[in-house]
Amino acid sequence: MAGMSGRRRRERGDLENEVLAALAAAGRPLTPGAVLAALGRDLAYTTVMTTLTRLHAKDAVTRERAGRAYAYAPADTATAAARRMRRLLDGDADRTVVLARFLDELDPGDVPVLQRLLTQAEAQHHGGGR
Repeated sequence: MAGMSGRRRRERGDLENEVLAALAAAGRPLTPGAVLAALGRDLAYTTVMTTLTRLHAKDAVTRERAGRAYAYAPADTATAAARRMRRLLDGDADRTVVLARFLDELDPGDVPVLQRLLTQAEAQHHGGGR
C-alpha cells in the first residue's frame, strides 16, 4: 500500500507541474475549464479544480474572480516565499528559532541587504509610516 501512496503523490506533483506550465504558457489567468483544455488530457474537471486549489493553498498560484469561477495565474515566487515564511512565523514554532535558522541559511552577501531593509522598515514604522 505504501507504494500506491507514493505513486499517487508523484502523479499529483506531475499534474501540478503540468498545470503550472499551462498557466505560465498562457500568459494570462485561466479558469479551470481553460486549464483543462490547455492540458489536452483526459482528466476530470474536478481533478483540475482540486489541483488548482492545492496550488493556491501552497501559494504557487493566485486567483481572481472570473464570473462564477476563479481564474488562476502563476504566483510571483518572491511573494509566495514571503507568504510561506509568514505562515511559519505565525505558526506554533518559536519565532526566534525560525528567524535564526533563516539567517543561518542566508548567503553572506545577503546580510547587508537584509540589514538595509530592516533599517528602512524601522524608519518607516517610526517615521510616520502609520
